[in-house]
Formats: sequence, C-alpha cells, structure tokens
Amino acid sequence: MSEIIFLGDHYLKHISDVKDWINLIVERASFVVENLTYQFVDDSKMIQVNRKFLNHDTYTDIITFDYTEENKLSADIFISTERVLENAEAYESTYTDELMRILIHGVLHCLGYSDKTQEEKQMMRKKENESLELFHVEHKI
Repeated sequence: MSEIIFLGDHYLKHISDVKDWINLIVERASFVVENLTYQFVDDSKMIQVNRKFLNHDTYTDIITFDYTEENKLSADIFISTERVLENAEAYESTYTDELMRILIHGVLHCLGYSDKTQEEKQMMRKKENESLELFHVEHKI
C-alpha cells in the first residue's frame, strides 16, 4: 500500500496532486512508494534532530532518513519551513517552488542520488529541475 503523509505545519495546496507527482517520479525510477512521511518543523526542532541523529550542530533545510529496500521507497523526511522560506528569498524563488524542490530532493536521495560532490550536486539539481518541470506540465500550476 502506498502511503504519503504530511505532518506539521505546511502550506501545500493540492495535496493529492503533490502525492500523485511524487508517485509519478518514484514510478519513473522503477520504484514504488511504500511509506513516505514528511514532517514540517521549525529550525529549533530541525537542529534537535540534526544533533541527536547526525551529530551535526548546523541548520539545514532537509534531513532524510532513508529506509528504502530494493525498489520499495520508505523514508521519514524532516523539512524546516524556516529554511525553505530563507532559501526561497536567497534564490529569488517562491516559497511554494522551493518547498516543491525540497520535497523531491528528499525523494531523489531515496532513489539513489547524492549531493556530496560537485558532480553529484549538479546531477541532483538536474533531476530536481526535471521533476519540477514535470509537475508544472502535469498539473499546470
């Protein structure tokens, strides 16, 4: 059973369209969504998670706990809405576009994409852009 859950304060319109889009991206990679949970938090909660589980003392926009096995995507993804807003301003984007980018960024990690090296970052950005373009075409937002 495919389950995508959104917890916490978030500002997504058309949740069912977003879920369909995520499923489409996952299916195109020959995976299926088994269980995907997004937890929207503020910076104070995000830094607690970062310290507790990753031993990092920095702010971040996303933390992905990937439990994917074989082709069954399963993950808990934490997203700092404060960082998303700051990133949108820094990149002269809208909050919604930046949030969509972050949503799919976590999924792409579960599909095997990394962003540790410059080359990997470029590939990740390319895949994010392709995914965002697909959402805009499919749902015309």
